[in-house]
Amino acid sequence: MWCIGHINAQYRGRMYDLLDLYQEPYDPKKPVIGVDEKPKQLLGEKRKPIPLQPGKAEKYDYEYIRKGRANIFVAVESKGGKRITKVTRRRTKKDFALYMKEIVLGYPYAEKMRVVIDDLNTHFESSFYEVFEKEEADWLLGKLEFHYTPRHASWLNVAEIEISAMDAECTGRRIKDMPSLKKEVYAWTKRRNKEGKKIDWRFTKEDADRKLVKHYVT
Repeated sequence: MWCIGHINAQYRGRMYDLLDLYQEPYDPKKPVIGVDEKPKQLLGEKRKPIPLQPGKAEKYDYEYIRKGRANIFVAVESKGGKRITKVTRRRTKKDFALYMKEIVLGYPYAEKMRVVIDDLNTHFESSFYEVFEKEEADWLLGKLEFHYTPRHASWLNVAEIEISAMDAECTGRRIKDMPSLKKEVYAWTKRRNKEGKKIDWRFTKEDADRKLVKHYVT
């Protein structure tokens, strides 16, 4: 979903930066990785669902039991066909910093990871220094280069496309608890990585100027 208001100079600057990144040739030593989070409500069943049958979808009753909330971190390297996911109870600074460490460790041969992300208050260098000792925080941040999306422009993050696929194929249905959610997301991630699913981003700066110019302000 697009949310387009007045597009000022900062918005255009961030947008052009991301669109330039997406147009670069693939470089495994400097991967471009979209990172985002997906809240997930855990829901139990009041009545037993009717199981999946040949030619018929599984049927759920409209009533359910609320069983808390969870968070799903999603990182996707759109040109490399790789994603790293993690299910957490919350999305605090600590959760974010620990997740980013997993991403760094998941790319041992990368010189620098260019990370596309929004500017939520947890998504900054201070989170690393609150969680890790200075030496480790410095090392992790030395591996990461953050590229922030403009406000109200989540559509510019390739991770949003991956989250849509995850919802359609895995998390869009009722899941009752954390263990089940972790199991489902892990299986989905493993399958997507095995298949090497990529994202073919085609929207360019020229497309942006042509479609959005009426919203530009100085």
